[in-house]
Amino acid sequence: MSVQLNHIIIHSRDNRESATFLADILGLEIGTEWGPFLPVDTANGVTLDFATIPAESITMQHYAFLVSEDEFDTAFARIQQAGLTYYADPHGKQPGEINHNDGGRGVYFFDPAGHAMEIITRPYGGGAPEETSGAPEEAQGRAAEVSDGAEATSST
Repeated sequence: MSVQLNHIIIHSRDNRESATFLADILGLEIGTEWGPFLPVDTANGVTLDFATIPAESITMQHYAFLVSEDEFDTAFARIQQAGLTYYADPHGKQPGEINHNDGGRGVYFFDPAGHAMEIITRPYGGGAPEETSGAPEEAQGRAAEVSDGAEATSST
């Protein structure tokens, strides 16, 4: 079995508020609460487990979500309808704009706990979402192409 990310715990001031916020923006479902966790499942099988902790213990993290062009349009409309401040860059120097990195579109915004959320339509380094969102075997094939120098990559 190849190594895959299964779940991640996202600290929040209120797990229901944060899970609902992200699920609403991305059009995802909230699962059944399990202990201190409120899960939100993504299409690639990774579960985001939201957990309530004291606000002063939260360290801001960055979470990036690869979405289709249609999903971007829908999520971005929800961001705008909610009156959220959004940015084209991770440093917040381009408010009210989106980026067009790697031939796609991307935008950054913050969740209620202060985490930097990002939606992108192309993975960093290029390629259409369909090329990188498939089965692990497809991802391994793509990794082999990159390691053979078939395409350049960039860091985030």
